[in-house]
Amino acid sequence: MYILIFCMLRAPEGMQEYQRMAAHFGRDLVQLQHELHRMKVATKEQVKGMMPLRKDYPAEVPKAPDFLVSLRSHTVWEKTPVKLFCTVSGKPNPIVKWYRNNVAIEPLSAPGKYKIENKYGVHSLIISRYDLTKPSKLHFHKGVLSCILFPLLSGIHPSKLEVTLLESFGVTFGTEGESVSLVANMVVVPDLPNLPPEAMWYRDDTLLMPSRWAEMSIGGGVAKLTLPHLNKDDEGLYTLCIWTKDGTAEHSAYLFVKDATPTVAGAPGAPMDVAVFDVNADYVLVSWKPPNTTHEAPITGYFILHVILICNHPINMSLYVDVMLKVLFCINKHLIYSCLVYVTIPDPPTNVHATEINKTYIVLNWTPPSPRGRAPVWYLIEKCVGDSHIWQRVNTAVQLRSPRFPVYDMEDKKSYRFRVITVNKYGSSEPSEPTAAIQKVDPYGVPSAPGQVIASRNTKTSAFVQWEPPKHANNLMGYYVDASLVGSKKWFPCNHRPYKHTRFVVHGLVPGDTYVFRVQAVNASGLSEESQDSAPFFIDAALSTPSAPYGISLLNCNGSSMTLAWKRPKNTGGSKITSYYLDKREAESVDWKEVNPSPAAHRTFMVENLTTGVFYEFKIQAANLAGVGLPSEPSKAFACEAWTMAEPGPAYDISFWEVRDTFVLVQWKPPVYAGAGPITGYFVDMAKKGSSDFVAVNAEPVGHCYLKVSGLETGASYVFRVRAVNAKDVGKASDVSDPVCAKALPGTKEIVCGVDEETGDIFLNFEACEVSETSKFTWSKSYKEITESSRIHTQFSKLTFVNAEKEDLGIYSVAVTNTDGVSSSYSVNEEELKKMLELSYNIKHPIVPLKTELNYEILEKGHVRFWVQAMKLSSSVNYRFIVNDKAITSAEGYKISHDASTGIIQMTIEHFTKANEGTYTIQIHDGKAKSQSSLVLVGDAFKGALKEAEFQRKEHIRKQGPHFSEYLSFHVTDDCTVMLVCKVNLANVKKETTFTWFKDDEEIPVDVPPNPMSGSCSLPIPMFSRKDQGIYKAVLGDDHGKDTSVYDISGKVFEDIINAIASIAGSSASDLVLQCTPEGIRLQCYMKYYTEEMKTSWFHRDSKISSSEKMRIGGTSEMAWMQICEPTDKEKGHYTIEIHDGKKSHSRTFDLSGQGNVQMCYMNYLLSVDRGRVVGGLPDVVTIMEKKSLSLTCTVWGDPSPEVTWFKNEQEVVSDDRYKITFEGGKFASLTINNVYVEDSGKYSINVRNKYGGEFVEITVSVYKQGGDIPEPKLGQMAKPASTNQDLSLVQLRG
Repeated sequence: MYILIFCMLRAPEGMQEYQRMAAHFGRDLVQLQHELHRMKVATKEQVKGMMPLRKDYPAEVPKAPDFLVSLRSHTVWEKTPVKLFCTVSGKPNPIVKWYRNNVAIEPLSAPGKYKIENKYGVHSLIISRYDLTKPSKLHFHKGVLSCILFPLLSGIHPSKLEVTLLESFGVTFGTEGESVSLVANMVVVPDLPNLPPEAMWYRDDTLLMPSRWAEMSIGGGVAKLTLPHLNKDDEGLYTLCIWTKDGTAEHSAYLFVKDATPTVAGAPGAPMDVAVFDVNADYVLVSWKPPNTTHEAPITGYFILHVILICNHPINMSLYVDVMLKVLFCINKHLIYSCLVYVTIPDPPTNVHATEINKTYIVLNWTPPSPRGRAPVWYLIEKCVGDSHIWQRVNTAVQLRSPRFPVYDMEDKKSYRFRVITVNKYGSSEPSEPTAAIQKVDPYGVPSAPGQVIASRNTKTSAFVQWEPPKHANNLMGYYVDASLVGSKKWFPCNHRPYKHTRFVVHGLVPGDTYVFRVQAVNASGLSEESQDSAPFFIDAALSTPSAPYGISLLNCNGSSMTLAWKRPKNTGGSKITSYYLDKREAESVDWKEVNPSPAAHRTFMVENLTTGVFYEFKIQAANLAGVGLPSEPSKAFACEAWTMAEPGPAYDISFWEVRDTFVLVQWKPPVYAGAGPITGYFVDMAKKGSSDFVAVNAEPVGHCYLKVSGLETGASYVFRVRAVNAKDVGKASDVSDPVCAKALPGTKEIVCGVDEETGDIFLNFEACEVSETSKFTWSKSYKEITESSRIHTQFSKLTFVNAEKEDLGIYSVAVTNTDGVSSSYSVNEEELKKMLELSYNIKHPIVPLKTELNYEILEKGHVRFWVQAMKLSSSVNYRFIVNDKAITSAEGYKISHDASTGIIQMTIEHFTKANEGTYTIQIHDGKAKSQSSLVLVGDAFKGALKEAEFQRKEHIRKQGPHFSEYLSFHVTDDCTVMLVCKVNLANVKKETTFTWFKDDEEIPVDVPPNPMSGSCSLPIPMFSRKDQGIYKAVLGDDHGKDTSVYDISGKVFEDIINAIASIAGSSASDLVLQCTPEGIRLQCYMKYYTEEMKTSWFHRDSKISSSEKMRIGGTSEMAWMQICEPTDKEKGHYTIEIHDGKKSHSRTFDLSGQGNVQMCYMNYLLSVDRGRVVGGLPDVVTIMEKKSLSLTCTVWGDPSPEVTWFKNEQEVVSDDRYKITFEGGKFASLTINNVYVEDSGKYSINVRNKYGGEFVEITVSVYKQGGDIPEPKLGQMAKPASTNQDLSLVQLRG
């Protein structure tokens, strides 16, 4: 009925087929329409009868099962499908089992090979790939009605609904704690809202019932099972079974539940299938299945929680848990009074024995006493070790009422005896007879490892894994399957619940990857050892016959033959299509005839020996290694009439490559029929999928058979057609292509152009995002396949140019077969080719690239290192050093080495001398690469290197004994004391080490001897001045050696010290102070320390003042002063003193503009005219050689005549044999010293005074030794050296 309706509704081709068939069989269309109307009315009446939700069906008369149509023998081709059919009857419906060689056929044992169906009472077995090497005998098995009824039929009546499953749930992956829904869509005819089909869900052949853990719903064409909280117990094969009019519609898929993330890293997963059985009054038996462990540590034990008595210690997998049960006894009063005789104390139990022995516990069983009285009894168990008679109570905390009890806490390798005592409220019985000696043993242990593991193809994301069972099963519960990616050494579980069978389909694998598999067996004692790994297995779909070709089109006809073309099957079956088989028939006939005895190798074929004017139809089958596939739909009826039109025929075989988000490359083959002239070009038309509004892509025809169409909408689907052009006109359009979606494949990459680093060859390389085991890389130039070429070499994903030249410019493309259109192209232009040729030349003629050229450095001990660093060196590098045209090798005095990891090559000369002056060269050979670097070390460069080497050599020798870590330096303290400081290396210093100070090679006596053990020594120089110049030495030495530090305080060093003093003194300088003196006005500036060596300047009204008779400049150790003699109004104004420290100046000012100050000082001056004073004759400084005579003579004046007193270092000098003091005529005063010595050096002064005042004048006397240097004088002009005469006359320095 439904087939007929489908044929009537087909248009237009379907209507033509219908009309042709109607004419052929001579059936009347009116009668068919009447029949159709009658069937519709009957269907409505049937549906009305189904409206009640539930209906009681009358009881059926039982009937024994029987074959109505039996099996028949078949002769088939190898690797072709085999279909076996039979029809059976019986009430209720019998169960049909298929057997092969007396072994029941299980479709799951070889997925995809066997398919068992039951439709319209006809049972069928389909063998998809019959193997000739395994002949077999197939037969049915009919059972008795009472034992072969399918359990699901109990209480369920066949449905009158027709149900077809559409989209159903597939293999699903979940995690513990998550929610998963399995959904199947269906078509229900008729679809009645109040009468949904009856659906049942199974997990591993176990019927599921609706509960809070399994929510089921059906309606609206959808059947749904929701598991709101996944547990590993939920893993398994889920089957949806829906009752239909013809039986059942079923769909199955596996649900995988992996372990949730553990709370502690490395903890095992949760056990599963927890079961409670053997329930007694005193205990129950709890068992479970262990979890899979791939990378976790082995399981050491288990904890059982949430029972009445909690066990807090790890126990074995099967465990008896003691349970205290409250038992209420109801005693009938009448029954008590009716008892005349009863027992008070019970007898002991009998037949005490062990019914179960395990490695963790044993189970004792006994026969209760008889009689035991009316009072409730309980039992006490006692044990003893071996033959000893020391009995120990076992169940001290439990009143045991059952004649069965598990005993724990028994030591290994020890035997025990047991006895039982009966107890009631009246007392206890005698002990029972003890048991024989019992020792706990492990009756099973873990199973042995499974046997050989074999993996085979299943789908693109799964593999079929099977294995041999273990030789020692030992109460086997199931298997765990693990997988690992080849090379990763990291295993992951494939199932999380023990699987019972020896074959398993592993899902969730990555296409194109290679895996290995292993299996573990599991029982109540734990996991077995892992099996041996399977052979590496490449993930790809299983081989099958190809699907049907389609799109048969006519390319040419000459009146007696037709040239046909067709499109390849969408599914190749996992292997290359090797041939095509063509059948034909006349349009008015129903019989098909073979066209070609030998199959066609390509997708075009010329069918010959046809009759002109007759319409022909064709169908095609494709064949591969798996066999011949299904035939295509019949083609259109093609008329066998010769083509004579002037325009060309249609192009054909439109294909798509380089599919990206915004463009696609369209490629086609030229027409077979060219028309009246050669083909000059092509137009390409485009339309969106589902639309017939084609638009031309190119305004001008293209001269080749490909075109890149850009500007596409991402994600949109398009169809194309091609029209050929010749000189006459535009030809017939090709058939519309298959739709193509403008979206790049995930992970798509493009061709990369590069140069081989080893050979220097230019290459193109393509990394495919998808590849299968049978894929091939097809390279093309200008989209024409490259077959044989002396200029190009192709190998898989790589194309290599042989001596690339301009002839190799163009567009290169690659396509990967047996993929979803993986392809790419690359345009090699002239500029890029030039760049690649340069790189190629550098690689073919390589040099060793250098980071640094040949260089040298001076090392410790005075060694000289010559070195060069390359960018990269191999371990087999060769090199040599050449010095002055002579090759150097590692020998005494020369060390040559290299480090390939850093690229450094070096030569060290241990004793560098004048003979090493010259040219240094290194030559490097690394494989094919070469390099050379030179260094010219002559002249000043060599002298500098030699000097540095000698210095480093001496430094090394010096540091072998006591030595300075820091040489002499100076610093100035806050009180302007100069400190000479040096630091000593304590590593080589000992108690005997001495430290001595020298100045000008004379030892400097010090109050406190320096201590070199302190690590630092210092020499203070107070009141630093020019007299302290000289060469200072610090000498450190002992029996291991000596080190000297020399410090020359002169020149710049002396200037730096004075500047440092000036910086501190200038910062501490006070303001200028006015002081009235007998001579006039004195401006004074006090500071921490003053010496004339300091750069001090005086200014008056911004003009620098030079020392003169009018303006005298001087100072003491405590201050600097300027004396204005006989001041007048001209000396009024601002006065400034500046002290320079080399970096900045410190200035102080004084305003001498006031009338009162000047006048007061002038009056003081007039009053002091008659005072006693020195008029002239004394210098500021006198320098004289030792053992000469010194005479200090001056002219004094005063009215009245003054008194004269001489001082040395502020102590009054008394006239004696050496010191002679004279004062003649009240005008001339003198001090004579005979035979002066160095001790006579010092500060001498004369005090001249009368009643009006006086004056104090200072003279500095320096005595030097014979032959010594004349000290530089201070504070005034230098005195002339004393003559050899005995007496020394001094030159008067002041007017």
